[in-house]
Amino acid sequence: MADRGCPLEGAPLPAEVRESLAELELELSEGDITQKGYEKKRAKLLARYIPLIQGIDPSLQAEHRIPGPSQTTAVAPKQQKSRPTTSRDERFRSDVHTEAVQAALAKYKERKMPMPSKRRSVLVHSSVETYTPPDTSSASEDEGSLRRPGRLTSTPLQSHSSVEPWLDRVIQGSSTSSSASSTSSHPGGRPTAAPSAAATPGAAAATALASLEAHTHIDLHSAPPDVTTGLVEHSYFERPQVASVRSVPRGCSGSMLETADGVPVNSRVSSKIQQLLNTLKRPKRPPLKEFFVDDFEELLEVQQPDPNQPKPEGSETSVLRGEPLTAGVPRPPSLLATLQRWGTTQPKSPCLTALDTTGKATYTLTYGKFWSRSLKLAYTLLNKLTNKNEPLLKPGDRVALVFPNSDPVMFMVAFYGCLLAELVPVPIEVPLTRKDAGSQQVGFLLGSCGVSLALTTDACQKGLPKAQTGEVAAFKGWPPLSWLVIDGKHLAKPPKDWYPLAQDTGTGTAYIEYKTSKEGSTVGVTVPHTSLLAQCRALTQACGYSEAETLINVLDFKRDAGLWHGVLTSVMNRMHVVSVPYALMKANPLSWIQKVCYYKARAALVKSRDMHWSLLAQRGQRDVSLSSLRMLIVADGANPWSISSCDAFLNVFQSRGLRPEVICPCASSPEALTVAIRRPPDLGGPPPRKAVLSMNGLSYGVIRVDTEEKLSVLTVQDVGQVMPGANVCVVKLEGTPYLCKTDEVGEICVNSSATGTAYYGLLGITKNVFEDNLVFIVGKLDGLMVTGVRRHNADDVVATALAVEPMKFVYRGRIAVFSVTVLHDDRIVLVAEQRPDASEEDSFQWMSRVLQAIDSIHQVGVYCLALVPANTLPKAPLGGIHISETKQRFLEGTLHPCNVLMCPHTCVTNLPKPRQKQPEVGPASMIVGNLVAGKRIAQASGRELAHLEDSDQARKFLFLADVLQWRAHTTPDHPLFLLLNAKGTVTSTATCVQLHKRAERVAAALMEKGRLSVGDHVALVYPPGVDLIAAFYGCLYCGCVPVTVRPPHPQNLGTTLPTVKMIVEVSKSACVLTTQAVTRLLRSKEAAAAVDIRTWPTILDTDDIPKKKVASIFRPPSPDVLAYLDFSVSTTGILAGVKMSHAATSALCRSIKLQCELYPSRQIAICLDPYCGLGFALWCLCSVYSGHQSVLVPPLELESNVSLWLSAVSQYKARVTFCSYSVMEMCTKGLGAQTGVLRMKGVNLSCVRTCMVVAEERPRIALTQSFSKLFKDLGLPARAVSTTFGCRVNVAICLQPNRLGKLAEQGTAGPDPTTVYVDMRALRHDRVRLVERGSPHSLPLMESGKILPGVKVIIAHTETKGPLGDSHLGEIWVSSPHNATGYYTVYGEEALHADHFSARLSFGDTQTTWARTGYLGFLRRTELTDASGGRHDALYVVGSLDETLELRGMRYHPIDIETSVIRAHRSIAECAVFTWTNLLVVVVELDGLEQDALDLVALVTNVVLEEHYLVVGVVVIVDPGVIPINSRGEKQRMHLRDGFLADQLDPIYVAYNM
Repeated sequence: MADRGCPLEGAPLPAEVRESLAELELELSEGDITQKGYEKKRAKLLARYIPLIQGIDPSLQAEHRIPGPSQTTAVAPKQQKSRPTTSRDERFRSDVHTEAVQAALAKYKERKMPMPSKRRSVLVHSSVETYTPPDTSSASEDEGSLRRPGRLTSTPLQSHSSVEPWLDRVIQGSSTSSSASSTSSHPGGRPTAAPSAAATPGAAAATALASLEAHTHIDLHSAPPDVTTGLVEHSYFERPQVASVRSVPRGCSGSMLETADGVPVNSRVSSKIQQLLNTLKRPKRPPLKEFFVDDFEELLEVQQPDPNQPKPEGSETSVLRGEPLTAGVPRPPSLLATLQRWGTTQPKSPCLTALDTTGKATYTLTYGKFWSRSLKLAYTLLNKLTNKNEPLLKPGDRVALVFPNSDPVMFMVAFYGCLLAELVPVPIEVPLTRKDAGSQQVGFLLGSCGVSLALTTDACQKGLPKAQTGEVAAFKGWPPLSWLVIDGKHLAKPPKDWYPLAQDTGTGTAYIEYKTSKEGSTVGVTVPHTSLLAQCRALTQACGYSEAETLINVLDFKRDAGLWHGVLTSVMNRMHVVSVPYALMKANPLSWIQKVCYYKARAALVKSRDMHWSLLAQRGQRDVSLSSLRMLIVADGANPWSISSCDAFLNVFQSRGLRPEVICPCASSPEALTVAIRRPPDLGGPPPRKAVLSMNGLSYGVIRVDTEEKLSVLTVQDVGQVMPGANVCVVKLEGTPYLCKTDEVGEICVNSSATGTAYYGLLGITKNVFEDNLVFIVGKLDGLMVTGVRRHNADDVVATALAVEPMKFVYRGRIAVFSVTVLHDDRIVLVAEQRPDASEEDSFQWMSRVLQAIDSIHQVGVYCLALVPANTLPKAPLGGIHISETKQRFLEGTLHPCNVLMCPHTCVTNLPKPRQKQPEVGPASMIVGNLVAGKRIAQASGRELAHLEDSDQARKFLFLADVLQWRAHTTPDHPLFLLLNAKGTVTSTATCVQLHKRAERVAAALMEKGRLSVGDHVALVYPPGVDLIAAFYGCLYCGCVPVTVRPPHPQNLGTTLPTVKMIVEVSKSACVLTTQAVTRLLRSKEAAAAVDIRTWPTILDTDDIPKKKVASIFRPPSPDVLAYLDFSVSTTGILAGVKMSHAATSALCRSIKLQCELYPSRQIAICLDPYCGLGFALWCLCSVYSGHQSVLVPPLELESNVSLWLSAVSQYKARVTFCSYSVMEMCTKGLGAQTGVLRMKGVNLSCVRTCMVVAEERPRIALTQSFSKLFKDLGLPARAVSTTFGCRVNVAICLQPNRLGKLAEQGTAGPDPTTVYVDMRALRHDRVRLVERGSPHSLPLMESGKILPGVKVIIAHTETKGPLGDSHLGEIWVSSPHNATGYYTVYGEEALHADHFSARLSFGDTQTTWARTGYLGFLRRTELTDASGGRHDALYVVGSLDETLELRGMRYHPIDIETSVIRAHRSIAECAVFTWTNLLVVVVELDGLEQDALDLVALVTNVVLEEHYLVVGVVVIVDPGVIPINSRGEKQRMHLRDGFLADQLDPIYVAYNM
């Protein structure tokens, strides 16, 4: 145990030792010595100052210490141990447990876990309230240690993570921080270590060296365990003054790190991932054997009982019978009769004393006053409240009692006033705001009880939230209430002879007590008059209450023991109750003990918390005596942590007259009222006993008294005997309620006349709960969490978490533990409030140690551990944590933690088995199989070209240059192009002859100025416009090969210019054609910073070239000559240029012309980028080929005017329009609220017949549908929007025009696109399984469009290259005259991808040459007929093969995971996923406050587990717009991955899931 931190002398370490330590620390951080050497030298330095006391708890070590210099004066007497100044919550602490936890932690030597990285603005986000002394409301119950008066509250300066965290904090000898702080850097930059402890007497210093010593088992105070190099094992400290937060320290920059793929990476992020992988390589829990089928062949593992688990072996228990209620005592007939008796015969005797927050008695209610005021209230309620001359209330009506904790007098009057008036009181908490935690559930209770009237006091009513009318506001979920103030002046005096006819002896309901269940629902427990009377009699007998005794009540008098003892039983015995309000306890925790002493009270009613608080505050109080007490009732005696409070309290106060037998723990529940209570020996109680039980046994529901294994035990105390007149038995928790065996844990059932009888208005649950020697209790059912096959008690987990750190970390011991269901099992979540002054490193270290402790002691993994700023968890009425509300906030993502650690890898053991790849079926067997199954081979084609057009025209139009010359000659003034700017005005136009002349000038310039020869490549770097088109045809006119390149972005040269340079170099361009503005940009100083500008080829600016004609226009010798190169960067980051021959170019234009019926009389609007693929073809080629007029709208202009494209479509009455997904998204997001404005401006889209989205991906159904719905208001026809599909090997495979022109009249334009639903889990196994819409795991897929004329498509197996059957998933292969002829790459790596363009099937039709698209999809024959009268074959694109993620042997499409993630929380604007070394990394854009970033971590992890059975490795939260998107609106996931690994994303938060 030595490494747990041993006591330090009262004096701080000598200066020279501190200096040497600091130097050592510096050497280690600079990497001059190894970790081992450092530890050796350090141990040597500290050896003299650490007395080797082993195995002694810090609180005991105080006694064994040699008095230090500051302590020679007075040594405290032995029993009266002075408390440690650690403000850890002692109520949860059993010394055994603390030792166990520390021992467990010592097992985990230096285990490094990657620490989450966080942006600095998030580091300091905890709100100002967290620095003000917290909790001024009257609401805070189980909240652990109070701040002692005179303690320094940390100023905001100290609370920042790295600003001189312990500047003078420990040197002053005040009781601020007794644990030595972690080493950190002073602004001077040299790390200093000054572990001086507070020189307070007592065991304060016991933990002072804990953090130094803890070095031996966990690196407590090296800065984040950030193995920046992955090679050198040393920690470095980030200097707080460094300007850039993300800079890697100089010492580490040289080393490189190889990832699992062998890719060298020099980055902080990847080293953390490496750390994470190392952590995950640790042995997991043993794999589970059996599986169950989750309605499909994906098998989730189901946990089987461990054959060695302990089983109950005892005999069956018998029923415990309490002593009979004594008959000899004259019994009062009813409580009200007793009250009347005392009120008339003993009017002067005191009934209740109320105290204010200073502890002064503000008012003492005598029995006489009590009786008269209750009568007055009953009279008012019965006679003075009317509604349309009808009495407002009838006997048996329920009335809400809303009284603050500080006003017991009014509450008592109201309670008995209601009983006298035969009304049923329903006491509830005072709602402080309109949306209190759980207030909706309270509203549900009030509604179900039919409450319409609430009683309150004048002061309380004034404090309630008001509506504008001045009335009390309506609370969320509450029924409408009338409020009645019951202060004296508002009540009417009854006539002298008036007496209510209250029946309070029968089975009618006396009152309703509210209870909140584990799920957060609030139910009302009805207590009938008979039970009420029986409970009072039983308590009187069990506690031996006698007349005129004084009882000090610290509990809430509205419910539970506080109500039974302090309001009901006390009246039966004419006792005097002194009620200590919660606010007074907060101000002076000793107040209740002082009152016991002052009033010579015989009994006191407290919770463990109150005993614990008074322990902390008792020093220096000499004059209190507890000798008058005969019973100290501990109401939460059944909690696992109450035993340590009872023991500690007895230890300290035995010297002040407290007798050990006085402490009486009791157990109660709202349903059974008091279950059991320990009695003093004079009332016949046996001596108290303890049991030390094995926690492992308990988790299996078995009692094993633990002897040897000290690590995981639970010590419980008895809660006495069964109540008089009651029978108690223990029954099994699950299944039929059999009696348990003697060594089995079960639910305690009480049969007695003194229990509740029903949940008000809830018949179903009532049946289950109510009609069905010493008592030991091991936990409440409400806190039970079932993980796998084992049960864990929330309170035990809390106790373990609190035992972890002697350093003060958790704010006031506020920890909530609950379970959430993820993937068919309960997962444990632990949420704690951290102290305002805790640093990032402290938090992370504490979290990782809590995980290890819980893992060791309970053998269960924590799924999520979250830290929230102090004072931010929702509070229960008396300040405890509102667990169900916390859980609700966690699941809704509104908890706003400041630190999160998820451990799905450890906890989730029921994932499906990774898929084993089966040996593939050969292609021949595949075909035979399909034939046998009656499935056709999946093959489809567009219309035959031969039937459609005379081949004469096709021959004439073989070369586009010829077509342009022919048009310039035959229809010179026919307009071909109109270019619009952002304002919607036409900036340039081109008729056939204008375009021809401009092309000639370009060709002349190329030949004369550029001195280019035929076949040279020319890069065209133009903004979208007519110049680009003219330059393209100019190249064709002189026999050069054009390459269109997007110009660099002036504001973003650093990232866009290298791409331009790369395309120019890879395409081997001999010349760059461009405008003046771009020329200046390419040669600018900024450009020189990004690329080597001296190596540009010739740059020709075409803005003012002379008007010259070319001598002769070049005509290619054959149609197979290269016409142009089409370069584009794929989403996987690969730059691929494809070669387009003249034949393919004209075939492409011809297919598009036939499919879309383009004639010279048509006008089409194009909002696409003109640089590659179908966008380029539509922008530059099609108008010249078909002669139609194109209205060109550059997508970039939409950034300044979103409605530009739709206004243009409306203005030019375009029947056909093309756009990209990014344009569609801009319109949907940007114009969502403006459709009305656009209609006013006259935008009308009813002219549109077809609007096609140009894409190289799976159709985005959600986007197209929302676009259609949104612009339906502007007349957009419902079926107008359709999709297209093309790829690198063939830019146009499918286009889906709507019915147009002549063909529409003949009904031959083909059917509407169809949508099918497939099972997402089958897709992962490369299978297509059609399901119904809305079935679980269904994924909608829309047909990609109608296959173009002349195009044939087949689905081939990705590995065997055999043809597949209908509705089978495989690679889409395409054959058509307009296929590209091959890749153009710089190193001539055509061989590598040769089969992309000339693939042949391995079986069946082996003659046809196909091009492989690299996309997965399937064909499905539909019921619809197409133009030729045959059945229509629909092509469904699932996604790009390059993009798929191979995880657990299955194939995932990123978009599916991303869709789930985006649905997880409203602030997720966008998401992208990728894998790195087999870890799934999820990047989400946060559209909200940075403070809310950490809410997303758990939600993202949950949704991916639930819907995809994958464990997320890293969650990265970034600002909106960080995920790179290309011009087609596709996510560039590989760019994102590279940016993440190179640490360039500037993330808000990075969470590494364990």
